[in-house]
Amino acid sequence: MAAGNVNPFNVSDSEDEAEQRQDGADTERSPSDEAQGHSLGPFSPPAYSEPAALLSSNRTSPSVDGIPASAAAVAGIGGGGAETRVSLDAIAAQLLRDQYILTALELHTELLEAGRELPRLRDYFSNPGNFERQSGTPPACKEQAVGPGGPLNRAGSISTLDSLDFARYSDDGNRESDERVAVLEFELRKAKETIQALRANLTQAAECEIPSQERKNYKSSPENQEPIRPLEKRALNFLVNEYLLKNEYKLASITFSDENDDQDFELWDDVGLNIPKPPDLLQLYRNCGNILPLHRDTVDVAVNVDPNDLPGDYFTQEPQQEEVVQELEYQIGLLNSEKQSLAEQIKKLQRLIQTNYPLLVVTVPISAFCSVMWKVGLICRVIGNWRWRWLVKSCFVCLCRKLSPAFHQALLSFCRMSTDSRLGSEVSRIADSEQSVMLMLGRCLPHIVPNVLLAKREELIPLILCTACLHPEPKERDQLLHILFNLIKRPDDEQRQMILTGCVAFARHVGPTRVEAELLPQCWEQINHKYPERRLLVAEACGALAPYLPKEIRSSLVLSMLQQMLAEDKADMVREAVVKSLGIIMGYIDDPDKYSQGFELMLLSLGDPSERVVSATHQVFIPAFAAWCTELGNLQSQLIPSLLTRIEKLLKQGEYGLDEHKLHMYLSALQSLIPSLFAVLLQNAPFTSRAKLQGDVPPIEVTRFPRPASPLQDVATIVGSREQLAVLLQLYDHQLQHEGTTGWDSLLWVVNQFLPQLIEIVGRINVTSSTCVHEFSRFFWRLCRTFGKIFTNTKVKPQFQEILRLSEENVGNGILTKATVPIYATGVLTCYNQEEDRKLLVGFLEDVMTTLSLSHAPLDSLKASFVELGANPAFHELLLTVLWYGVVHTSALVRCTAARMFEVSAPSSSRLKH
Repeated sequence: MAAGNVNPFNVSDSEDEAEQRQDGADTERSPSDEAQGHSLGPFSPPAYSEPAALLSSNRTSPSVDGIPASAAAVAGIGGGGAETRVSLDAIAAQLLRDQYILTALELHTELLEAGRELPRLRDYFSNPGNFERQSGTPPACKEQAVGPGGPLNRAGSISTLDSLDFARYSDDGNRESDERVAVLEFELRKAKETIQALRANLTQAAECEIPSQERKNYKSSPENQEPIRPLEKRALNFLVNEYLLKNEYKLASITFSDENDDQDFELWDDVGLNIPKPPDLLQLYRNCGNILPLHRDTVDVAVNVDPNDLPGDYFTQEPQQEEVVQELEYQIGLLNSEKQSLAEQIKKLQRLIQTNYPLLVVTVPISAFCSVMWKVGLICRVIGNWRWRWLVKSCFVCLCRKLSPAFHQALLSFCRMSTDSRLGSEVSRIADSEQSVMLMLGRCLPHIVPNVLLAKREELIPLILCTACLHPEPKERDQLLHILFNLIKRPDDEQRQMILTGCVAFARHVGPTRVEAELLPQCWEQINHKYPERRLLVAEACGALAPYLPKEIRSSLVLSMLQQMLAEDKADMVREAVVKSLGIIMGYIDDPDKYSQGFELMLLSLGDPSERVVSATHQVFIPAFAAWCTELGNLQSQLIPSLLTRIEKLLKQGEYGLDEHKLHMYLSALQSLIPSLFAVLLQNAPFTSRAKLQGDVPPIEVTRFPRPASPLQDVATIVGSREQLAVLLQLYDHQLQHEGTTGWDSLLWVVNQFLPQLIEIVGRINVTSSTCVHEFSRFFWRLCRTFGKIFTNTKVKPQFQEILRLSEENVGNGILTKATVPIYATGVLTCYNQEEDRKLLVGFLEDVMTTLSLSHAPLDSLKASFVELGANPAFHELLLTVLWYGVVHTSALVRCTAARMFEVSAPSSSRLKH
């Protein structure tokens, strides 16, 4: 860059700056303004904002009734027909004469925009000498009266700085010095460009100039082919003086310099402008005789040759040459056929990449996949293309996971990218040749030019990415990626999506090695940035780049970065993005040793004080972590038992005060694992091998499953598709109803270990804790709805009924006074709402009321049931039926209990329908 270290992306993003830039962008500048060193830079204010002193003049000028001639001329233009029309050239001359330079410049600009031009103004403003006059007035006197020379006698940078309000261009209010440096360097660059242009003109003039004395010598000396030109003479003088100094002829050098006092032998630029320096005299002498002749192909040609004069074996060699030609043609044919075959295979592999090859690899059988990959490896060895080698490596990395394509796609949907818009599609297409770079420049520059001054810096992303991908220098690539991450000080949601889309496109193009070496350091630098939007960009980038990172880095560095941000970052939105990225990482991690770290991260995110973070944990992290545990075989053996153990420990420690927050945390995690547990049960069933899509499949009822918190908790997504789930559900219901559970280990674990342990935990809960009762009721309701009605009727209800047998023995044990009663009534008996289900619930509540009343037992369990059911208007009529049963009962104890239950239902009595 000509401007040195000026960073064009450090300009403030404030609203004042945007408005000022908008004003500046509305005025076009003439080409002559750009050519001079004292041009109006992009930071200069409009002409009309110049101080009034610029428009005043101490010089007298002809006037009419006290009005200056220029003003009178302008007034004459708009006057009536009786007045004489003054020409524009006269107006321009008067403005220049009275030193109204800015007014003349504005007139010149407006004429250029209208397609007209005054030679007087063009010549004036294209002459740098009009603006390079220096004044002896020190800068301290700049506010005093302006002399005839006007403010233009000052240096251009000083006049520009005087008219700027740097506070409006500052991001933080403390960058005035940086902006001054940027302005000075900009004007220095413009001055250098002007000097360079003047040097070129002077060099051309020096080349054409031949002194008159040398012309006479040339005429009197015909042996001289061409007279020496001044530029050649000065160059030879410089080389001769350099030779004398190098060889210790100092006195001769001094004398030679004195005789050529019009030349500076210290600086080569004094010889001629824009002329490269030749080698020294010694090098020229050594090379002057070593000019090699041009290589030309020669042949011996002769005519009228007698065959007897030719060599004896001339004609005998011809058959041998024909055999050689035939052999070469045969080999060429073989190579062409092999080339055609390889080209076809390359096209097939390109189509594989375009159709998202990671998803296809999962669905391809292992044998077929290995066959294809062997051929790909052969092609890689032939063509030696690093992109194909990376494709093979990435495909084999993805092969070790067993996620369904639907689950994989749903997991990647949490990567915040934008490819639907024009700019998003532009960012996602990375050029891979010089020609395509030019095409992309042509597409993007029309959008960049009008918008870059209005803080539309995301338009620069395609150019930055293309250059970063194809640039050969690592330092330049690092600088470009640094610009990409620092392009916008506080990027909004849309701008972050654009940057992330660009990062993914870069990663897809360059491969894992360069992503690790070039992109990850940029993320690491921003991890503790003071603006949360920048840290949010880092958190989202870690998840978006997960598919393109080496697995070792994914399991170590990236996981540690996210863990640090989750534990230390104070912004809720940053921790939320961290949790989502952790979920994406869990979809790609394949190191079994990281299971314990993943479990601790799950507990840490569940205990976060922000509801947004906890919600993201249930939506993304827990389903992804459960999918990995399923592949490891840890879901039923470690993950769920670990949560149950923590709940039991919490209940033991909470005899005198239960930590309801932690109980909710563990129980909600178990609830989020129910879809994954049911999917494991289906995928490991005896009928799984028979689950094939053949013929018409009955659709799944809309209310068959509870509404999932996210697509990752949808059983159809976990299994693979809704059609596949429909087939499995049909076989599942048939297996439970007719064939039993023999050999079905995953289901037997749920029935024989999971449910009994849950029911035992329920019996330890304090029935007066409405929060705990509600939490477990919701859990059992979701469990029964997910596993189905047959499972609920045959596996869940019998276990509760065995414990809640309505007998005096159970009343004496106190089981009917515990939380088991309300949780069974509100969590199991209410999950289905058909007539027989409602009758079963009414009968259970009536029996509990009668048994507790006649046994003089506490009524807390019955009250908890009424409170939980009364919160749902759908059960108000059912509760009235139970209460009416108590009112008309023959026992006074039961009627008394019914009256107390009316008191419990009082808050909902206004909504009860009589």
